[in-house]
Amino acid sequence: MRKDNLSILGMTCASCAKGIEKELRNVTGIVDATVNFATEKLTINYDEDKISIEQIKSKIINLGYDVKDYNKSKQISIPIQGMSCSSCAKALENEIRKIYGVEKVHVNFATEKANITYESDKVRLSKIKQIIINAGYKPLDIEKNDSIDDDKKRKEKEIKLFWYKFIVSIIFTTPLFYISMVPMIPWINAPLPIWISHKHGALNNAIAQIILTTPVVIAGYKFYTVGFKAILRKSPNMDSLIAIGTSAAIIYSSYATYRIIIGDTHYVHNLYFETAAMIVTLVLLGKALEAVSKGKTSEAIKKLMGLAPKTATVIHGSDEIEIPIEEVEVGDIILVRPGEKIPVDGQIIEGSTSIDESMITGESIPIEKTIGDKVVGASINKHGLIKVKATKVGEDTALSQIIKLVEDAQGSKAPIAQLGDIVSSYFVPVVFFIAVISGISWYLTGQDIVFSLKIFISVLVIACPCALGLATPTAIMVGTGKGAEYGILIKSGEALEITHKVDTIVFDKTGTITEGRPTVTDIITVDWIDEKDLLQLVASAEKGSEHPLGEAIVKYATENNIQLLNVNEFKAVPGHGIEANVSGRNIILGNKKFMKDKNVDINKIEEKAEKLAQEGKTPMYVALNGKVAGIIAVADIIKHNSKEAIRKLKNMGIEVIMLTGDNYKTAKAIASQVGIDKVLAEVIPQEKANEIKKLQNQGKKVAMVGDGINDAPALAQADIGIAIGSGTDIAIESADIVLIKSDIDDVITAIQLSKNTIRNIKQNLFWAFAYNVAGIPLAAGVLYAFGGPQLNPMFAAAAMSLSSVSVLMNALRLKSFKPSV
Repeated sequence: MRKDNLSILGMTCASCAKGIEKELRNVTGIVDATVNFATEKLTINYDEDKISIEQIKSKIINLGYDVKDYNKSKQISIPIQGMSCSSCAKALENEIRKIYGVEKVHVNFATEKANITYESDKVRLSKIKQIIINAGYKPLDIEKNDSIDDDKKRKEKEIKLFWYKFIVSIIFTTPLFYISMVPMIPWINAPLPIWISHKHGALNNAIAQIILTTPVVIAGYKFYTVGFKAILRKSPNMDSLIAIGTSAAIIYSSYATYRIIIGDTHYVHNLYFETAAMIVTLVLLGKALEAVSKGKTSEAIKKLMGLAPKTATVIHGSDEIEIPIEEVEVGDIILVRPGEKIPVDGQIIEGSTSIDESMITGESIPIEKTIGDKVVGASINKHGLIKVKATKVGEDTALSQIIKLVEDAQGSKAPIAQLGDIVSSYFVPVVFFIAVISGISWYLTGQDIVFSLKIFISVLVIACPCALGLATPTAIMVGTGKGAEYGILIKSGEALEITHKVDTIVFDKTGTITEGRPTVTDIITVDWIDEKDLLQLVASAEKGSEHPLGEAIVKYATENNIQLLNVNEFKAVPGHGIEANVSGRNIILGNKKFMKDKNVDINKIEEKAEKLAQEGKTPMYVALNGKVAGIIAVADIIKHNSKEAIRKLKNMGIEVIMLTGDNYKTAKAIASQVGIDKVLAEVIPQEKANEIKKLQNQGKKVAMVGDGINDAPALAQADIGIAIGSGTDIAIESADIVLIKSDIDDVITAIQLSKNTIRNIKQNLFWAFAYNVAGIPLAAGVLYAFGGPQLNPMFAAAAMSLSSVSVLMNALRLKSFKPSV
């Protein structure tokens, strides 16, 4: 018997899934078939001796659907070197997408990574890398969480290389600029030597300019190799604009040199080698500044990666062996000394200590831990020597999961990015067209070839698709990274964008607004017994109980150093309470009905019990030897900051609703304490998603905040699902945002961060569009047509370089974000 998973494509509704199940179950050899329409997954049990997997696939195809192996898809992130603008990223995306077996691809210019989902049985990784190489770029080794040092070194090397190329360029461009331009400026009294002067040494002057230009062109050779390759692939990019613009200047200058050689020395004034060299130099400066800025956008992820320790001390028999963290296996016993970081997630099996978990929870106070307690990898062991049994290693640890969430978010696109992508894809061909039309138009109006050439080069060089391509992803990178610093994991760019639109927030009650665990809140006694004695007797009776309310009483007594007594008899009555004998005294603890069944008169304190119930507490009557002795009230207490957080949300103009399965009376009491006006109570888990849907049907943008399994459908249904970090894995998986610190103040922080990020993106897009809308007409000679100056190509190059740097610097302003709570 064998079990396999297949992906079914082409289903349009749940009826399709049911039809496939029915047909397959009637096939000889197939024991069971289950189709999940939502995940498009078929789980099938079959007898290999009677039917093969290929025959099953053929049967599904005959039913009119496509099928593929479910577990053959792989996700990888390949760092790419050599992209110069967002057009490169778009073109590379298109090239990779053409590969048979590639399902999804997103090339992010800001992170310089290609995120690819592919079927490993249809295409090899080596082929994908070869396509990247053929496109003119360099695929680097696939990064892992422990490759932070290598990544840092690569970035530093790239920045150094750009600075080195710029320095080489400026060394040769400075004298080139001097011998070509200075003699034309009348107020500078620094004549050239006669042998190289424009008047007496025209040929020497031209040769000197060629010699000085050559090293600059070599320093910027990538612009030409990548740019011209992109043109041949019919997907021109920013490098193509620079390559054509500077090549036009060099080709015309070479022609002018030829005219000088044959005797037309006045052509010395038509040499534009310095223009080409200056353009390359300024663009290299821009690229160096851009590389520095881009390196800063991913600092958050680097900080997270840097938290992980590099080694672990594993106990083998009587030996202590220090091994690399990657070699730790589940089940290994790890020795952690005071002051050391805990290498992986695990459970303490020996010793006790206090542990600083601030890197996960944000809580600076160390937490006391002892045998049986769970510990998190990368947290710091403050005091005691402990032995930890590894339960999660490698990519399964909490830190690795957090890093993956942040990486995925930084690699994702927000809907607002689509505008920039669409414009970038058409941008370069349009600029080519404008440059050609502008140059020809000026030539036809009577201007000479030199003037028209300047216009042509200026338009090509001033255009900047980089700014458009960087506007959104850099802001998302910084925004999601900043969220991670504050313990807010935003899973995607889309979630980051939608959050700022939320106008309604629905809170689950238990574990979200409240602590999620019952606590003793009130002890009321009659006149013949004091609180301490009553608590001692009740806690002693409850110490054998497994009921949460009983456990709360025992815990409260222990915390107050109450010595528990021996219990002679114990009887639990489900739904009513308990009956026990403690030190010869008969104790009855339970609800109102239980007291009446036992003929206990509760009239003296019944009114007080009703008042406690109205406050959302659970009152339990206590009787000793048949006489009422008091009340112990237990409640799931409200988190210390819930009331203030909800007040701030309401002040932001957001409607706040409580959604819970608890009875209306209790829910209303809790809601009134924290300032929530609208309560949806007694809602079964299956109906929670429907309640969210009803709100959405009213045109509201809804965020759901919850922590339990029963909240998962509602979290998935909401426009934004926000999971409390202390909640269940299922709730966290269903959510768009995870609050690691389980602090609902962070809901406010997430909204503020979203608003700041979207504002930043809009600023970036505005300035990127404004720059190009204003710059291109300026380069095309609009001012000159009305009697103004002509834009020199060198100034165009400087403006282009600074535009993308300015967008990056604006995005980096998000690093100064601080929540108001």
